[in-house]
Amino acid sequence: MTTALITHPDCLNHITPEGHPERVARLEAVADALQNFDLLRLTAPMGEDSHILRAHPQAHIDRIAHAGIGALDPDTFMSEDSLTAAYRGVGAVVKAVDMVLTGKVANAFCAMRPPGHHAERETPMGFCLFGNVAIAAKHALEVHGLSRVAIMDFDVHHGNGTQDLVWEDARILFASTHQMPLYPGTGAASEKGAHGNVLNCPLDPETDGMAFRKVMEEQVLPTIDAFAPELILISAGFDAHKNDPLANLNWVEDDFAWATHQLYDLADKHCDGRVVSTLEGGYDLDGLAASCAAHVNVLLERGK
Repeated sequence: MTTALITHPDCLNHITPEGHPERVARLEAVADALQNFDLLRLTAPMGEDSHILRAHPQAHIDRIAHAGIGALDPDTFMSEDSLTAAYRGVGAVVKAVDMVLTGKVANAFCAMRPPGHHAERETPMGFCLFGNVAIAAKHALEVHGLSRVAIMDFDVHHGNGTQDLVWEDARILFASTHQMPLYPGTGAASEKGAHGNVLNCPLDPETDGMAFRKVMEEQVLPTIDAFAPELILISAGFDAHKNDPLANLNWVEDDFAWATHQLYDLADKHCDGRVVSTLEGGYDLDGLAASCAAHVNVLLERGK
């Protein structure tokens, strides 16, 4: 078995304004970091409206499709080719789920942009247009007939969009560690989902990797274990790195590798090692590259 790397050059054509942190160089840094890895390299297909409609209404698709070039909000921008890049992001996670669940690969990492975990049901925001990881979860449930899918989001910003998209779905467990206070302002521990299917673990600014590991061991991992998922999805944001300019957590590459190993232990226990990871944040290029490489290296090691 092997690890699939799914990406597409169209994602380099999603252009944001000069100085914007979610920039083309992010994906270039990830590609450079992974260039010597022994991965099954695949191009992302275009996602379909039918995929997106499992998480978003048609009005959301229409709003983005007709937005034109410019700002959707102070953080989220559309260039001429942004819509294509966003559809590639949807296509990547759907393809990754299909390949993992049919046993064609052990696991997969989707190196795509724009990211997705801030996109709410009818609101693109936080650099995000479509809720990729939630779409992946619903695809696994509806197309492959799974009963339980877990999403772990260790991005430094709370995945408010993912939470919104899975809030009512008891088949999906959403667990998140994130800095608080910080954008987008959601993610309090009291936010638990309509069926107790949301676990938020807010972290104080300056939290280091050891404190993160304790929260994982005491709260996140036991909750995922009890849920016994048939697939684990990872919203892999690397902006909790100590050098990231948009936040104030103090993790290093080893912390991301450790978390990936722990999640893989649960995947081995409950779902035959089936893991799909997709890129979210990470805005210090060196920290992003090193942390992403550490994460994917674990996927490679554990998928053999």
